[in-house]
Amino acid sequence: MNIRVILEKDKAGYYVAQVPAMPGCLSQGRTKKEALANVKEAIAGWLEVMESKADHTHGEPVEVSL
Repeated sequence: MNIRVILEKDKAGYYVAQVPAMPGCLSQGRTKKEALANVKEAIAGWLEVMESKADHTHGEPVEVSL
């Protein structure tokens, strides 16, 4: 799965990685590489939390691949 991440450098010199398709999902790092590694962990956590909150009482969950 490919997910679009916006990477910016802040005033303090850190790289901030934000995932527009996942509200509140962001991370940072001292380098681009570190920020991207950290945001991958944030994405995994975001997906896990959203799955735990999902209401599956109104239908059958089905997995799809992109």
